[in-house]
Amino acid sequence: MTTRAKLTLCAALATALAALSLSPLFKDSFALAPHGLLMIVAAAAVGSGLRALPLPRALVLPLQLLAVLYVLMLSTVQSAMSFGVLPGPGALDAVSTLLASGGSDIQEYAIPAPTTDGLRLVVVGSVTLVAVLVDALAVTYRRAAAAGLPLLALYSVGCGLADSPGGMWLWFLFAAAGYLVLLYTEGQDRLTRWGRVFHGTGRSAVAMSNGGRRVGLIALAAAVLLPALAPATGAGLFSGFGGQGNGNGSGTGAGDERSLNLVVALTANLRANDDTELLRFSTNATDADQLYLRVAALSEFDGAEWKAGEQSAEPLPTTLPQPEGQGPGISNTTVNTNIKISDRLGTTWLPMPYPVSWMELPSTSNWRFDKTSRTVAAVNGQKTNGLSYKVGSYSVAADATQLRAAAPPPEDITRRYLGLPNNLPSVVGETAKKITQGADNPYDKAVALQQYFTKGDFTYNTKIEPRTGPDAIAKFLQDKEGFCVHFAATMAAMSRELGIPSRVAIGFTPGTGDASNRIVRSSNYHAWPELYFSGLGWMRFEPTPGRGTVPLYSLPKTANSAQPSTQPSASASADQPSAGPSASSSCVTQQQHRIGDCADEAVLAEHRTTSTPWWQTWPALLAAAGLLLLLVLAATPMVLRRRLRKRRLGVGRHAPGADGPRLSDEQVLAAWAELVDSAWDLGLPPDEARTPRNAARRLAEDAHLAPAAAEAAGRVALATERVMYARESDPSPQLGSDVHTVRTGLLTQATRRRRLRALLLPASTVRFWWRTQDRVAALRERTAERTARVRAAVRDRLPRPFRRAPKD
Repeated sequence: MTTRAKLTLCAALATALAALSLSPLFKDSFALAPHGLLMIVAAAAVGSGLRALPLPRALVLPLQLLAVLYVLMLSTVQSAMSFGVLPGPGALDAVSTLLASGGSDIQEYAIPAPTTDGLRLVVVGSVTLVAVLVDALAVTYRRAAAAGLPLLALYSVGCGLADSPGGMWLWFLFAAAGYLVLLYTEGQDRLTRWGRVFHGTGRSAVAMSNGGRRVGLIALAAAVLLPALAPATGAGLFSGFGGQGNGNGSGTGAGDERSLNLVVALTANLRANDDTELLRFSTNATDADQLYLRVAALSEFDGAEWKAGEQSAEPLPTTLPQPEGQGPGISNTTVNTNIKISDRLGTTWLPMPYPVSWMELPSTSNWRFDKTSRTVAAVNGQKTNGLSYKVGSYSVAADATQLRAAAPPPEDITRRYLGLPNNLPSVVGETAKKITQGADNPYDKAVALQQYFTKGDFTYNTKIEPRTGPDAIAKFLQDKEGFCVHFAATMAAMSRELGIPSRVAIGFTPGTGDASNRIVRSSNYHAWPELYFSGLGWMRFEPTPGRGTVPLYSLPKTANSAQPSTQPSASASADQPSAGPSASSSCVTQQQHRIGDCADEAVLAEHRTTSTPWWQTWPALLAAAGLLLLLVLAATPMVLRRRLRKRRLGVGRHAPGADGPRLSDEQVLAAWAELVDSAWDLGLPPDEARTPRNAARRLAEDAHLAPAAAEAAGRVALATERVMYARESDPSPQLGSDVHTVRTGLLTQATRRRRLRALLLPASTVRFWWRTQDRVAALRERTAERTARVRAAVRDRLPRPFRRAPKD
C-alpha cells in the first residue's frame, strides 16, 4: 500500500471516529451509522480516484465535492431524480424540503432526538463535508495537522449539544486516537521522502521509532486525566459521567417540551424500564377514572410530525376565559382537583384536567397561559418538580343527541384544524370513508373511527418507532401495530379527512387508586385525539386498545343517556398488585365503559417484561466490545511469543545423551535465537557486538546461572558459531533441551516481577513489529512500482495537453 493510500484510509478513519461524538445526540444513533460510513468511504474513494488522474491539484477538491454531493442525493432523494439517477429540479426541491424539515426538527427536538429524514440529511451531509475537508487537507495538500480543525469542529458539535458534556470523554478518546493515527501516518510519509526509513534492532532504535507515538499517547492521557486530578478545575472530561448533576432535569425523560416534540417524552416514558411515580391527585369527580390530565395539544400536521401550534403565552389571568367552542346553554359541573407532582417529573407544562376553569399556584409570575390550547407553561426556568397546586375544570354533560345535533364548526376552527399535508397517502382517506360508510354526522363518524381501532385487529406495541408522518400512518394502517401516538395521530388525520376538526392531546391517563388518592406513573403517559363539536367544544376520544378509558358519551350503549354514570369507580382495586389480569364478574359489570381495564395490569406486566434490559443497550455492548478488544490486545504478545517458542523448539529437544535426527543449520540458529530472546524477555537485552560464546559467558555471569545451565548455554553458543563460521558442523540433537535448561535457570534467578513481565509482555515480541514493518515497506515499494507503471501507461494514452510530467 502506498503512503498516499495509507493517508487516505487514516483520514477516513479519523473522520469516522470523530463522528462517533454525535451518537449521544440521537435516540437511535446506529440508524445513521451505515449512511454516514457510506459517505465517508465515498469521499475517500472519490478523492483517491481523482488524485490518481493527471489533474491539477486545485481541481481535486471541487470535483470531489460535486461527486460526493451526487452520492448523497442518490442515497437520500433518489425517487425525485430523473430516471432515478439524474439530478434535476425535482431532486433539488426534495433536498431543499429535507433541509428545511431538518432545520425545523433542530428547533423542535431536544437531545436525544429521533432520526428523522431531515435530521439525517443535515447530520450525514455535515459529516460528509468534514470527510472531504479532512481528506483534502491531509492527503491532497499534505497538511495533516490542519485536518484537525474540521475534526475538532465535528467533535465540538457533539460535545456542545450533549446533555452531559462531561460524559463525552469516551468519544474524545476515539476522536483523539484517530487524529494521532493520522499524524503518525503523515509523519511516516514525510520520512519516506528522505529515503528508506531506519528501523534498527537495538533499544535506541526502538526509542527512536516509538518516541513520537509515546509523546502523542502521553498528551492524550494528560488531556483526559489532568482535569480530573487538578483540584481547581473540576472533573473536566469526567464530570457528569455516572453522576446526577445539579440541573432541573426530570429524570424521566420529560424535559423541556417547548423545545421538544412531546412525542419524544411520551415514548421515553412508555419504554422506560422502571414504572416511576410522577404525580398524585385527589378530586371530587364522581368518575375519577375518566379524569385525564392533559399537558399540551398538537394542532399542526406539517407532513412530518404533529406539533404544537403557535402559542399565545400571555400572563396567567386571574379569571380564565370561556373554553373554546362551548355554548352558553351547555350543562357544566365544576370539578376540583388537588395535584402533587413528584420530584421525578420536571417539565415546563402543568398537567391538569381539560378544560381548566381556575387555578391556584404558589406563584403565578413564572407561568403563562395559552388560551387556544388552554395550557399553562413555565418561563424563566421554572419547573414542576415537587409542585403542588389546585385546579378547577368543567365536566361537560354531553350525550349522543347533543353531539349529533352539533352545528358545523366556524371558519376559524376549520382553517386551523382541518389542514393536511399534500403528501398524505390516499389510503388514509379511503380507509376513513370506508369505516364511516353509512354515518351521516360527525359524531357517528368519530364513534365509528374509535371502534375501528378498539374493536379491530390492532395490537398495542411500544417498540414501534414513534413517527406520525404520512408514511408512518400508512404503515400503521397496514401493519396494525403501534402505541397511543400512532392511534391518536391516525384517528386525528382520518377525522380531518372527514371534515371533523381534530388535534392530538398529550398527557396522562387517570392512573390507579380512588378519587381521594390516585397515583400516576410513567406508564400512564398517553396521547389521544380531541375532536371539535360546536357548542360543546373539544371532546376527547380514546382509540388506543387496552389503554385509558373510553369516554361515556362515545359508547353506543349510553348514547341515549343524558347524564354520565354516577356509579363509583372500581379502579381502586387496581392499587393492589396482581399476578395477572382479573377475570372476575365484578370487573365485567362495573367497568364495561373502560377498554381493557381488566387487562391494564397484564399490559403493564408485558411492557415491563419485554423492555430491553440494560445490558442489551448499545453503550453496554460498546463497552463490552472495547473490553474484549483490550483483552485480546493484551494477550497477543504472550500468544505470539509462545507460538514462536514452540516452533523454534519443536525439534531438537531430547534428553541428554539421547540420539536424534541431525539438526539443520536453520534449527541451530533458531535455538540460539530462542535462547537470546528468553534472556531478553527477562531483562537481559542482546548485545549483537559479541560473539555467541562471549554472549553466553556474559549471560551466565549477569544472570548468575547454575553450572548446568551455564554449560548448556555454552553448548548452544558453540553449535551456533560452528554453523556461522565453520565449513561443516555436526550439532548435538539435544540443543532444544539445552535451551530449555538455560531458560529454566533464567526463570529461577529472575524476580517475580520480571517473570510476570516476560509472560504477559515479552520484550522480544518487538521483533514481530520490525518484521511487519519490513514486509509492509517491501509491499509498499512493489505497489508503488506497479502504480507508477499503470499511471505511466494511462498518461501515455492521454492527449498531449492533458499529460503531466511525473514527479521525481
